[in-house]
Amino acid sequence: METLKQLNFARISLLGKIKKSTEATLDVKPAGFSNTLRWNIGHVYASMEGLTKRAVPTYEIVNPQWFPLFLSGTSPDNWEVEPPTLEELIQALEEQPVRITAVLENNLQNSVPEPMIIGGVHQMDTVEALAQFITWHEGIHTGVIDAMNRITAE
Repeated sequence: METLKQLNFARISLLGKIKKSTEATLDVKPAGFSNTLRWNIGHVYASMEGLTKRAVPTYEIVNPQWFPLFLSGTSPDNWEVEPPTLEELIQALEEQPVRITAVLENNLQNSVPEPMIIGGVHQMDTVEALAQFITWHEGIHTGVIDAMNRITAE
């Protein structure tokens, strides 16, 4: 259960940084960054959805139409559809932890159908390991979003 408390704490921190963003700066790609604020915000949401589905295959992804915009390897430079607004992203991020926690809480000790391996050396083969990765990933993007907010401040 501590893992899920950390996950929820990470989301609270993330939302605090996101709420300092403005619609006017969401699509600015500062020098040295490969994506925009909007992409980073949506990427956190889409990643949690996708990793939860990987951990618990019966989970039904919410907003799967956002995956082509925000999964790893995508770029706002290639978007051909209108992305969600800041308000839509914030609402989705606020609602997501309750849904995800309910799915993960009774499955933490379960093995995942397909372990996730990063860099050929780090293997995550339980639901709890993926939940911890989600939390770490969210923390990374919280820092990126904070930095981008500072750089793009009006």
